[in-house]
Amino acid sequence: MAGNSFGQVFRITTFGESHGEAIGVIIDGCPPNIEIDLEYIQSELDKRKPGQSKITTQRKESDTVKILSGVFEGKTTGTPLAMLIPNEDQRSKDYSHIQDKYRPSHADYTYQTKYGIRDYRGGGRSSARETATRVAAGAIAKAYLSKHGIEIFAHVSSVGTIEAPNLGDLSIKELVTIREQNIVRCADPATANQMITFIDAVRKDGDTVGGIISTVVKGVPAGLGEPVFDRLHADLGKAMLSINAVHGFEYGSGFSGASMRGSEHNDIFVNPDRNIKAIKTLTNFSGGIQGGISNGMDINFRVAFKPVATIMKAQNTVDTSGEETQIVGKGRHDPCVVPRAVAIVEAMAALVIVDHFLRNLSVSGS
Repeated sequence: MAGNSFGQVFRITTFGESHGEAIGVIIDGCPPNIEIDLEYIQSELDKRKPGQSKITTQRKESDTVKILSGVFEGKTTGTPLAMLIPNEDQRSKDYSHIQDKYRPSHADYTYQTKYGIRDYRGGGRSSARETATRVAAGAIAKAYLSKHGIEIFAHVSSVGTIEAPNLGDLSIKELVTIREQNIVRCADPATANQMITFIDAVRKDGDTVGGIISTVVKGVPAGLGEPVFDRLHADLGKAMLSINAVHGFEYGSGFSGASMRGSEHNDIFVNPDRNIKAIKTLTNFSGGIQGGISNGMDINFRVAFKPVATIMKAQNTVDTSGEETQIVGKGRHDPCVVPRAVAIVEAMAALVIVDHFLRNLSVSGS
């Protein structure tokens, strides 16, 4: 397997490179009769596209998506659904200076070692540009899940050492409205302003910074997830760790749970409505997943992104001959990837949940 496909029932295969003619995705196993709203798909892509603010890369891509197959009269047909996104603003010359050099913390050396060849123009297949295809596929998955009462919300909860407070009990609709009113996509306005100022200062210094995206999935029924290796949280972890620059994933209490006692950490079951299908827990340290299977509570997780590897400062490295040399970043790059990665995290979460939702139909029959 070449590692370009994801999912079992709702299965996507992506293709294309950063500086090729186009990137695209094929969805196999997409259920029929999903109403396709092209404006909605485009709006999801717009959240990830480059050139949208002063704190993102200035590469200008409209990311205009075109559906090639699998849709008839505005609805999915159940056959493979193919989508294409042309590349419009490649500047391959920006990368000529690294043709024979390995960029620190990039995939240059590892790709060269594995394949004996690499596309140095923007990283080729290893570029985060590929993630636009996941967002397009994720929009289809989100449309299907919304019909079943499942909603997904992610936002930038920290940049560097700046952390947003708990968001309280606002609805996802309210949170999305707040998030989309600032360019860093943090659902706390005061924190967002601090983050923007900090990222801009980092950018002007020729450097980069990382951050964390927090996510909640509401409305997931109990029973999604498979034993033993396809546990729901395991698949969510794989999905998130497949995103460029992701270095960490935790769900529920995460690493903080390691310092707690069982008497503190256990989620006590309650059934106030006396309905076996509406059992809840008083706390949610489990993050909505127990034994790898959803328990009906909100699923929550956090994804940590490293600083973008390309910086506008001189760094020591080696070239393809093994000789020591120096390198300075050029071109258009994000000083912090998390504002644009919110859409990617939501898309990958949707792809995992929809895949398990459809897999569960074969077990429950409903």
